[in-house]
Amino acid sequence: MGSASVTSLIEEIVNAGKGYDNNAPGSREKLVDLSHALIAALEFPSEFIRRSMWGEPAQSAINRMAVDLKLFQHLRDAVGQGETGLTIDELASKTGAEPALLTRLLRHLVAMKLLYFADRKVHATALTNGLAEDDFQKTIEFCYELTRPAFNSFPEFFRLHDYKDSATPTDGPFQFALSRDQPLHFFPWLEANPPNLARFASFMSTYHAGHLNWWDPGFYPVKERLIDGFDSSISDVLLVDVGGSRGHDLDQFVAIHAERPGRLILQDQESVISTIQNKSEKPFEVTSHDFFLTQPVKGARAYSLHSILHDWTDSDCLRILENLKPALKPG
Repeated sequence: MGSASVTSLIEEIVNAGKGYDNNAPGSREKLVDLSHALIAALEFPSEFIRRSMWGEPAQSAINRMAVDLKLFQHLRDAVGQGETGLTIDELASKTGAEPALLTRLLRHLVAMKLLYFADRKVHATALTNGLAEDDFQKTIEFCYELTRPAFNSFPEFFRLHDYKDSATPTDGPFQFALSRDQPLHFFPWLEANPPNLARFASFMSTYHAGHLNWWDPGFYPVKERLIDGFDSSISDVLLVDVGGSRGHDLDQFVAIHAERPGRLILQDQESVISTIQNKSEKPFEVTSHDFFLTQPVKGARAYSLHSILHDWTDSDCLRILENLKPALKPG
């Protein structure tokens, strides 16, 4: 994108900002996208290298250290205790890290705008307060321990495979990085290597957080096409979330559509279901099911397979859908 587009991008940002101020759906996402486009239009190659190859990998590594040190939690909790921030020495006392090292780590997080420094104290931001939540802490662990090694293996893996799209579910960059001696599909590997299964469940919870979803107003006509016309004589089940992890989608669906008929059912592997706390208090039923087996819930109004099929080969996707098909009824 050339420099001639900078002015038009700024104008678009101003207009999107007005929509954001009026809570227009999608305006926040548009602002983020336009902001990235503006940076791409202005950034020199040298700046791109410094940011993407130095600054961001270092930030990722420090964020992983921050999980072990509970850095973001300490800064968040300080505000709740009436403090406006914490000094380096106070943080060192709470984390057990040497002040000199902590200073170097924090300088980078301040430079990357995750934290800010004022009045000789380090202060949390809205972003790091969010990252202090348990699901985001586990997500940082998941991304650093699993996805980062897999991405780092891309060059060598595809060089050895003559740059052909030959990766399979058990022979790809992930296995090359983490499971070379005993290649496993991603999901069996998670089960065989705790606590990665719990980390992945947290990752799935956070992955969709803050994004528009199909059940949100203005996205898909849920009332007209799902709720209206519900016929309990066909089935008393409104929605089955197939492979729905810990139920993050159903939790959000219920929050938006409190007035609805029928039952809601969550399905996933027992290894995932067993990690759900307070199952009886959930606004949906929690059940164990392998989607490579015949769907046991017949005639539900709808079945959701959110972020499922992209994980599998075409032949596996056909198996999943073939096992679902007998449960479907017209209407």
